[in-house]
Amino acid sequence: MTGSERGQGMVEYALILVLIAVVVIVVLIVLGNQVQNVFCNISGAIGQ
Repeated sequence: MTGSERGQGMVEYALILVLIAVVVIVVLIVLGNQVQNVFCNISGAIGQ
């Protein structure tokens, strides 16, 4: 594998990581309130 091929592979991995990060952020924005409610319910149940 030459240096340019290795660099291309690193760029591809970086793009995949960026795509995954964007998907996670969008999911957290969309489901944020629901996730917050679940954690509030869990913490309330533990506190009782």
